[in-house]
Amino acid sequence: MASADPRSSAPQRAAQAAFASAGSPYFATVLALMAVVVVLSNIGATKGVTFGPIVTDGGFFLFPLAYILGDVVSEVYGFRAARRAIITTFALSVFTSLCFWVIIALPGAEWYEGQEALAATLGPVWQIVAASLLGFAAGQTLNSWVLVRMKERFGERRLIARLIGSTGVGEFADTLIFCSIAAGVIGITDAGTFVNYVVVGFLYKTAVEVLLVPITTAVIGWFKRREPTYAA
Repeated sequence: MASADPRSSAPQRAAQAAFASAGSPYFATVLALMAVVVVLSNIGATKGVTFGPIVTDGGFFLFPLAYILGDVVSEVYGFRAARRAIITTFALSVFTSLCFWVIIALPGAEWYEGQEALAATLGPVWQIVAASLLGFAAGQTLNSWVLVRMKERFGERRLIARLIGSTGVGEFADTLIFCSIAAGVIGITDAGTFVNYVVVGFLYKTAVEVLLVPITTAVIGWFKRREPTYAA
């Protein structure tokens, strides 16, 4: 009996990983949702929030949604499309921050009384965007890379394991980088509070994504069934 060619295993694994075309209008919708969620979470993150001993920021309930949408893009459209979504989302975030800077710098009318509040609220956003650019880009890239590599190995099987495994890696990198930059913006200056901020942020975001895995898998299934270019 002839032995199997070991080189045939890699193409076979790759063939198991099916992805849809990013030219679909569904992809454009998910990309738009990602951009809106990230821009809003950047604004919300300028406000420090406490729930008893728990320290977080005002964007805490929005940011996990961006990762869920990122999982949808990675699983359905692949790593290249996910990278495109990350770059596009943060280009829009930078544009938003620049718009805020122009709005704050414009001379206010003599009857306008909200300049100080406007500057205090939207002024630090560029620093939050910088934190997000580094944190989210690194985290989402790792999240997508791990998910897609696992898909190439297992095909359509073990979706829940792929989602949870990629989330843990991506969220840790994202939270550590983001919190390191954003902590000073929202008033966190001591080491104990910073550790609290990082640990709570990581556990919260990861827990939310794990709890929402049934919804994420249902959404992914919906896209897979309706994308004409997706063939499992």
